[in-house]
Amino acid sequence: VGHSRMNKTLNSNWFRLSSFQIFDLMFNQRNIHELTCLFTIVVILTCQCLADDGYEMDDFLKREHSLTKPYQGVGFSSSSHWDLMGNAIITTEHVRLTPDLQSRQGAVWSRVPCYLRDWELQVHFKIHGQGKKNLNGDGMALWYTKERMQTGPVFGNMNLFTGLGVFLDTYPTENNNHERVFPYVSGMVGNGTLAYEHDRDGQSTELGGCTALVRNIPHDTFLLIRYTKNRLTIQIDVDGKQQWRDCLDLPGVRLPQGYFFGASSVTGDLSDNHDLISMKLYQLTVERPQEVEELTVPSVDNFEQLNKVEVQEEGMSGVQLFFTIVFSIIRIVLLGVVVVVMYGRWKENSPKRFY
Repeated sequence: VGHSRMNKTLNSNWFRLSSFQIFDLMFNQRNIHELTCLFTIVVILTCQCLADDGYEMDDFLKREHSLTKPYQGVGFSSSSHWDLMGNAIITTEHVRLTPDLQSRQGAVWSRVPCYLRDWELQVHFKIHGQGKKNLNGDGMALWYTKERMQTGPVFGNMNLFTGLGVFLDTYPTENNNHERVFPYVSGMVGNGTLAYEHDRDGQSTELGGCTALVRNIPHDTFLLIRYTKNRLTIQIDVDGKQQWRDCLDLPGVRLPQGYFFGASSVTGDLSDNHDLISMKLYQLTVERPQEVEELTVPSVDNFEQLNKVEVQEEGMSGVQLFFTIVFSIIRIVLLGVVVVVMYGRWKENSPKRFY
């Protein structure tokens, strides 16, 4: 009887222990499952955030339109995707469009036309040189245009271009331009007949822009161009914070497909090193209507109302102001002399009274 009771007790304890272990195992498995799901969600959200910020989008990277180290696709071979032009050279660290020397011009152009409707271009660049502030120039430009491998006055590229130009202007050409601080980033859409006015720093045709202190700074500098659903967005990351800052955001921009990406730079009497470290093009997936308008000429909706830059009369120089004041004083003195003479003659001719 004693053995029987002992066996029952052992069996009961073993059953309780087994039940507890099974419950604990199930509980742990449930926790592991929940933790796994939570970790998966966190990873997905993190990847999405990184993708939105534009730093991790390798799945959408279009390598045939991208320029990255070690620049194996740049050169003159038949398998190259990019062409060099002018004084541009390749190093292990960058593509130098122009060196810090006077009167240099260089460019790099894609050979492959881009037929993506929605895209994002991230550019890693560096502008630096020996010149002091306001004694450097002239800047660089990024292009998505119908024409390629052309030279001209617009940061080394042709004027009257067809497509999109984004300019990193480091030197103010217009002397009385007090409305903006340089270096300055701006955008322009050309239709083949619209001219970039270099003497006015392109103000009459720009779509907007922002100040970007990008010269001779110790950290990396980036620029982002996004085109999706006929909306052009330009952002910059030049503060070393790995955060995009808005520069231009404009709807109603219409760019045809099949244009070429490129970058160019030019120096004149003033100079800088203009280095292109990478250009990465990403395809963006967005919902679109079934019928999509086919474009043949670039345009911007309501461009006349959008561009409110008016041609202002130039202010007078110091010499002009001096002579203006002198001539005004002379006119006043002459007028006074004429008045005195006329008054004297009137007094002489007036009848005299005798008492």
